[in-house]
Amino acid sequence: MSVPCVAVDRERGEAVRTRLAQADVLDGDHRIEVVGDVIYLPVTDAEAVPQALRDRVVERDPDARDRPRTPAEILGYEPSLERLGDIVILDEDDPDRAREIADAVMTSDIPCETVVNRASPIEGELRIREWDVLAGNGTETTHREYGHEFRLDVASVYFSPRLATDRHRVISRVEADETVIDMFAGVGPYAIPMASRGADVIACDLNEVAIEYLIENAARNGVADRVTAIAGDVRDLPTEYADTADRLVMNLPHSADEFLDVAVALAGDSCVIHYYDIQHEDDPFGPGIAAIREAAGDAYAVAVEAERVVRSYAPHEHNVRLDVRLTSR
Repeated sequence: MSVPCVAVDRERGEAVRTRLAQADVLDGDHRIEVVGDVIYLPVTDAEAVPQALRDRVVERDPDARDRPRTPAEILGYEPSLERLGDIVILDEDDPDRAREIADAVMTSDIPCETVVNRASPIEGELRIREWDVLAGNGTETTHREYGHEFRLDVASVYFSPRLATDRHRVISRVEADETVIDMFAGVGPYAIPMASRGADVIACDLNEVAIEYLIENAARNGVADRVTAIAGDVRDLPTEYADTADRLVMNLPHSADEFLDVAVALAGDSCVIHYYDIQHEDDPFGPGIAAIREAAGDAYAVAVEAERVVRSYAPHEHNVRLDVRLTSR
């Protein structure tokens, strides 16, 4: 099977392997090959390879690596698992089955410190849920995503590792010296990588614990000087930041439409809005486009630059993203 690999001189192999691992693109399912003076490092996604190494990507057919002992091998069936740092997340209604899976996870070769099971839906303005800790003794972890680290507590903040690829696509569009406002910033999975690209980022969240983690994560990733963290209601931002944003992130899919008047107030003369929504599959983008046009009124021309289905959310419902440019008339 053809697999993208980064080809480098053997003497650079370990340094490049470390860099790819930090970017979370190293493919652990295939063996690293050495041919003469060249080492071939398999990667999971050629587009996610750091820019400086993109011209080194080639297609190879490496041998599959022997897989470690997995929970499925122990259980005899494939459980549904989600990884977040060193926490494994389950979503099981049957407590006995959840306990069985947790025991298998801890017995397996999966690097894991804690296993938790979802005990409630996401609730309230702060978008957090309750958890049953089935193994281990803590809900705090460090998650690594495309070369950045995020410290967080799953019991106190909202974070979805499932959105990593889509976040990366949005972040890759940011240019140095932009002013970005992340309206619902959480612990910083958009704000911090955008600051790493040279943007000045205002990051706001109603959850004070999330903002504390965001401040820690900005320092951890070396961008504290380019991130302004604000704990509070995003509706208050236009008082200081009206007409300033070159780019807005609106990742609040259930109710982002309620904040479009705030987004328009924050938008500069030319501003891209990354607007997340949840809609029926029959018309996943129409309601969001209509809401943005209504909020923009006569003040801005509205141009849809991209429409993307991020993931299936529920039967016949999609989590979608609209990239829309507002241009001052």
